[in-house]
Amino acid sequence: MNFSELFKLSGLLGKFSPDGKCLVWSLEQPDWHCKIDEGSAGLVASCWSPDGRHILNTTEFHLRITVWSLCTKSVSYIKYPKACQQGIAFTKDGRYMALAERRDCKDFISLFVCSDWQLLRHFDTETQDLFGIEWAPNGCVLAVWDTCLEYKILLYSLDGRLLSTYRAYEWSLGIKSIAWSPSSQFLAIGSYDEKVRILNHVTWKKITEFEHPASITNPKTIVYKEVEKSPSVETERLSFPRRALASSLFSAQSKYDISQVPVSLQYVKPIADRANPKIGIGMLAFSPDNCFLATKNDNIPNAVWIWDIQKLKLFVVLEQLGAIQSFQWDPLQPRLAICTGNSKVYLWSPAGCVSVQVPMEGDFQILSLCWHSSGDSVALLSKDNFCVCYLEREEVK
Repeated sequence: MNFSELFKLSGLLGKFSPDGKCLVWSLEQPDWHCKIDEGSAGLVASCWSPDGRHILNTTEFHLRITVWSLCTKSVSYIKYPKACQQGIAFTKDGRYMALAERRDCKDFISLFVCSDWQLLRHFDTETQDLFGIEWAPNGCVLAVWDTCLEYKILLYSLDGRLLSTYRAYEWSLGIKSIAWSPSSQFLAIGSYDEKVRILNHVTWKKITEFEHPASITNPKTIVYKEVEKSPSVETERLSFPRRALASSLFSAQSKYDISQVPVSLQYVKPIADRANPKIGIGMLAFSPDNCFLATKNDNIPNAVWIWDIQKLKLFVVLEQLGAIQSFQWDPLQPRLAICTGNSKVYLWSPAGCVSVQVPMEGDFQILSLCWHSSGDSVALLSKDNFCVCYLEREEVK
């Protein structure tokens, strides 16, 4: 495991391009770089187009989206983007983009062809205040969910037809996060009631739900607990190669112990009279092989829950020393990278888990991370800097 030098960053806006060749700079041509200035319009969000040839910038107050071509240097503009958590979604094949819009106090979806940014479809949605959109990986279904004040998720076809509507309950805070399985067979919905509900792709009905209690009692559930350790501890017991840990011996270390159940996890009581209470399922993601689902319950902030999707049971819980800031699966194998706001990166696979210290001078607090499409490296992002961690590929048996 090796690390690059630190590079400057602002607003955690760092991500590999879809073809894996760029991250603001070209990784193949270090002298090539690009700088985009939105001028007085300001910048609140930026993302790559699937072909890696365009950058989409959202201006302040969501006045417009500017599409910049890195090849022709041409500029296109898209009006009326809605100011919501996740208002842009691309199909996995990169052919289409869905955009959430707000016009005349009503929500709409516009579908664009990414090759020339021409409008393909435009339709209104049955939402009170649309909060997010997400394509199924097969590009056939678009999930649209409403504000947390109303539990509602709607499923639309590519031609704008409403396929189904799902509501789990009423008169309480509703949907907080969603995730599609890579096969498009399952849709996981994380809610403020601390549960994840799994819908199937045939009837769009619930097939199971996962609860997140503060006490783990099932003896078949493996609980890894992060503990501090001295640098002299032997590394033979760890599941990852020692050469991958060489750089982690420069400073204070941590390791994982296996806890005996029952285990009580650190529970934080949410402050109910404040906006955006720290409660419910704030993060969830499927592994690329459809075998696992990783989740985080915001009022148990230090734990990552890993569910076995084949058995529909809890498989592993990782209890960290700090609050989970971000996690993301390796795009090619069931390997989960986690960060907790310190200078360590944590990796879990079915073989075990490991804590690795990033050998950087100064205070490098990792708040987010992003895998390269090859799975051979991961970008580690702090508030003002980022570095790239290069991993040796392990064969999944």
